Amino acid sequence: RITVDQNYVLSIPDSLPLDAAAPLLCAGITTYSPLKHWKIKPGSRVAVVGLGGLGHMAVKQAAAMGAEVTVLSTSDRKKADAERMGAKHFLINSDKDAMKAAAENFDLIINTVSATHEIAGHLQLLAHDGTMVMLGLTTEALPVFAFPLLWRRRSVAGSLIGGIRETQEMLDFCAEHGLASDIEVIAPSQINEAYARLEKSDVRYRFVIDMSKLDQAA
Repeated sequence: RITVDQNYVLSIPDSLPLDAAAPLLCAGITTYSPLKHWKIKPGSRVAVVGLGGLGHMAVKQAAAMGAEVTVLSTSDRKKADAERMGAKHFLINSDKDAMKAAAENFDLIINTVSATHEIAGHLQLLAHDGTMVMLGLTTEALPVFAFPLLWRRRSVAGSLIGGIRETQEMLDFCAEHGLASDIEVIAPSQINEAYARLEKSDVRYRFVIDMSKLDQAA
């Protein structure tokens, strides 16, 4: 038994499996917080850049809020997954015609990409007063040109996880809508293998370590 400060205790709803709920305390709140802050509701148009650990939760949550969700990716490899999670549309970043057709369309863009990448094209997709929220932690600066921001009073913002109250709200929301992370459970002895797979983007979409097998790791 342990004693903890009640101000930092969260209640996991019974309907959420503990293993699939674990990543919600990171990815789940990281994506829920900006969706709530920018008041996503039925009819909102949301784009999610990157379908990974963060992106797949953003798609599920935005769709559950009633938004029309579009996923932007570098290939169609995860198109079926995106549609299963609730996305209505799937765009390839390099498809110039599709990107042009989607111009000035989105109220909110959730950018989950942590690698250095070009965002000028994404800014053109924002509607008037639209916002692109950066969730990915890039190691290099991303160039942002003023003109596409000024032209439609667009914004670039950032967001990082959330507080305890909002995290509990997120857990309750996910339970109500039957949302959880797509996970692969691994033993502690598989951590090195999992890390190597992470570097190759070979996970759909979160690893969860089964700590009950810790004594088998030696």
